Amino acid sequence: MDKAFVLAIDQGTSATKSVLVDAGGAMVAKASAPLGERYPAPGWVEQDADELWRSVQQAVQQCLAQRPDARVVAVGLSTQRESAMAWRRADGLPLTPLLSWQDQRTAGLGAMLRSDAVEALVRTRSGLPLDPMFSALKLSWLLDDIDPQRELAASGRLCVGTVDAFLLSRLGAEHSIEIGNASRTQLFNVNDFSWDADLAGLFRIPLQSLPRVLPSLATFADAGALHPSLQGVPVRAVMADSHAALFAHGATTPGQVKATLGTGSSVMGLFDAGRAPHPGLCVTIAWDAGDGPVHALEGNIRAAGSTLRWIAELFGLGSEEAAALAARSGSAGVCLVPGFNGLGAPWWDANALGLISGLTLGTGRGELLAAAVESIAHQVADVLDAMDHSMAGIERLLVDGGPSRNAHLLDVLSACIARPVVHCTDPELSALGAAHLAGLGAGLWDRAALARLPRAQHEARTTWSPQAAADARQRWSRAVAQARHAGA
Repeated sequence: MDKAFVLAIDQGTSATKSVLVDAGGAMVAKASAPLGERYPAPGWVEQDADELWRSVQQAVQQCLAQRPDARVVAVGLSTQRESAMAWRRADGLPLTPLLSWQDQRTAGLGAMLRSDAVEALVRTRSGLPLDPMFSALKLSWLLDDIDPQRELAASGRLCVGTVDAFLLSRLGAEHSIEIGNASRTQLFNVNDFSWDADLAGLFRIPLQSLPRVLPSLATFADAGALHPSLQGVPVRAVMADSHAALFAHGATTPGQVKATLGTGSSVMGLFDAGRAPHPGLCVTIAWDAGDGPVHALEGNIRAAGSTLRWIAELFGLGSEEAAALAARSGSAGVCLVPGFNGLGAPWWDANALGLISGLTLGTGRGELLAAAVESIAHQVADVLDAMDHSMAGIERLLVDGGPSRNAHLLDVLSACIARPVVHCTDPELSALGAAHLAGLGAGLWDRAALARLPRAQHEARTTWSPQAAADARQRWSRAVAQARHAGA
């Protein structure tokens, strides 16, 4: 198996990436294909499903072209999660756009359903708060538009699902979804690991339209539709992107927590489901790698890298120039709360507004840029504070994703959480996690060998004093309270 390779695909919000991994765990080729977003109305974010499929094919083709001699023995797939759509079962024709996980058009629908009893049902069964981020409200909204009487969905002629289910259908698989992605739909019971009829009824999603649920490690489909050389090569692993990143970090026990910093951010750690979770956090399924479903505790942050892109574009700066100016200036007491689409964990306040506080006549671009960077650290720290109430032994935080390359951000983050930050510098970590699991399924390595694969990690400790960190956290807390009160 020394000359065997695993191909992994990470279908993300802004791009699809593909990597080729050898038997030693090294990434020997990679490629990326961009993916656009549309904003038809304020708070609406959607993507084109056919464009998404083409981006997957393009990324795979570009990656394999770098190593045309590679013998691929398995394919792994990691995907963005709560984004949802509907398509025709007979031929896979998309019937709707893909509503992004960022989309907020269903806030009103959620408000109509909201009551203490409904919120308790949703939280207890799905592990998730009633929020527009998750798939159920999106699917309900889409079906109201294209199948208001639910006749097509109830007959099974119409399929609904997440990105992984759509891509698997394009690969010729029976309508299927991976268990971790299923657990993000708000239709899946994380206690008995099945679709929940009561939740499906609440959101008016016929069970006949939902995919069968498979473990993360399985034989999902043939990868031939991605590239001629992949004919006969099985898709052996499917994972949600944040879950795949946690797997790539090598997490195996509760208390190991990572923060993936991307467009948004996912702070996730393995969790003993017998403990009571903090109400601001989600219980989800990390994966099922053959030993049964593994629970995780998670906090989702809506705006991380998107905040940095927004403010850099606002000032007409490139990302590196903006990061350097932010590091030189510091925030000087300015706080930027990125409530562009409300706030996620641990607040789950869809009405919170974006807010900048602490402005003075001395505030310039540098301070505002630094406040944007620091907003990521503070949001992650808010989630970690909630996790500390739900599990013991979080001694350090593993971080990955594009913004994690910002040294100033890591310094502030370590200050805010009062513990070391371990930066994994392996690129494309979600793709790498999918590759690790697919390679495990293909026999490229066993679990012991998988644990020994090299992981590029660097520990960062803050240069801030404890008092400076405490003052910054207090200013941030006041700013968040103002942002939530302004939207009430």
